[in-house]
Amino acid sequence: MSEDDDYLPLSGLMHILFCERRCALIHVEQIWADNALTTQGELLHERVDLPALEQRPGVRIERAVPLRSDRLHLIGKADVVEFHAVPGQPGRWQPFPVEYKRGRRRKWLHDEVQVCAQALCLEEMVGVQVPRGALYYAASKRRRDVMIDEALRAETISAAARYHELVGRRETPPARLLPKCGNCSLHEFCLPELGVLSGRAVSRALSRALGGADR
Repeated sequence: MSEDDDYLPLSGLMHILFCERRCALIHVEQIWADNALTTQGELLHERVDLPALEQRPGVRIERAVPLRSDRLHLIGKADVVEFHAVPGQPGRWQPFPVEYKRGRRRKWLHDEVQVCAQALCLEEMVGVQVPRGALYYAASKRRRDVMIDEALRAETISAAARYHELVGRRETPPARLLPKCGNCSLHEFCLPELGVLSGRAVSRALSRALGGADR
């Protein structure tokens, strides 16, 4: 057993915030499936996930930066980290993580928490406070700054704790049918409709899902 066996992928924070059952299906049961949305996201990240270094006046841009937090027991990779030269302090650079997203800005904090987790990793790794990051949305081609304030830090730390607890229990929560279920790539594995069915209706739904005939 390696020392990293109890470290979880940083990307799982989005799953725990979106749906605990989805998080367990992915990180406990090791189930994954793509749909149009996840495929578009993967194609976007293929373009930014190749390690590279770019220099601009006052800014050093690194892509596919490995991340690690011993405090949160998370490991992952940042799409982009910009290192901005600190004025008046030669040789000092301020990290600024940038996360790329397929769609547009969402009403939930999933994306902001992911950026915050990257900032927390960078703070541990380089020993410098990271007060800001950014989200780049490909659909709108807009970039939005994210303030890494105390409230967002607390939300991120809480999400990481729930994530570890869920995976540590090795149990998958029961299904709940919610409006967002229709866009989930794991819909056919989760079968959230079963949460509102009972008796013979459950048997028929299972039969259809398994390709059998109603009895």
